[in-house]
Amino acid sequence: MHAPDLSRFSLAGRRVLVTGASRGIGRSLAESLAVAGAGVAVAARTASDLDEVVRAIRASGGEAVAVAMDVADVAACREGVAAAVAALGGLDVLFNNAGVEQVCPSLDVDEALWSRIVDTNLKGSFFCAQAVASHLHSQGRGGCIVNLCSLTSEVGIPTAVPYGASKSGLLGMTRALAAEWAPLGIRVNAIGPGYFRTAMTEVFYQNPDWQTSMQARIPLGRFGRLDDLAGAAVFLASEASAYITGQCIYVDGGYLAAL
Repeated sequence: MHAPDLSRFSLAGRRVLVTGASRGIGRSLAESLAVAGAGVAVAARTASDLDEVVRAIRASGGEAVAVAMDVADVAACREGVAAAVAALGGLDVLFNNAGVEQVCPSLDVDEALWSRIVDTNLKGSFFCAQAVASHLHSQGRGGCIVNLCSLTSEVGIPTAVPYGASKSGLLGMTRALAAEWAPLGIRVNAIGPGYFRTAMTEVFYQNPDWQTSMQARIPLGRFGRLDDLAGAAVFLASEASAYITGQCIYVDGGYLAAL
């Protein structure tokens, strides 16, 4: 019997940039990737917001550097990627995690709210991906990009139209870039978290009735824990997923399967 090469799951020697890494899902991803052996550049709009994340990763024996980056600003995306490349000596993987949301009835959405959400979640992800892909191509190397999609990439959620539009677009972008950049050796995939309690989603969890109703719709019977995302993240960043591109793995406790 041919024994599987489990070393392909290791991220030793890989250099990873995680956007929106100061808290929540982004911080958890960065810490998980570092445990798996990656050197991690953690990015947020203000570098000082990342001090605690960097300290925690280094205290656990990992490598981490902080990068200031506002992904809604195209020039800042490019500068942030360049700073991560300089700090880590190159890049192999990008996790497009930075995102914002604001619950708002659609009839009340104004241009400023639409732009703030879509520019961060979709435009920012594209231009970060473009900058990383340009670096990889210039080095004659492959790599991978992982976008953070959402249940709203697949289903309509009332009062979340700008967010859902951005995340649906992100899924389409994932597939299109996967097809275009495959000849360059660059894989593009996505992770779609289900219901995870973070600062961004806390507004929903303040409603006990919503919690009871939503939890009943999740086949595994619970909300996600941040470390539930670690397996998918490490897998997609590693050589273990070398023949996978253009896919989204939904980490949702079975929610979408039960609709």
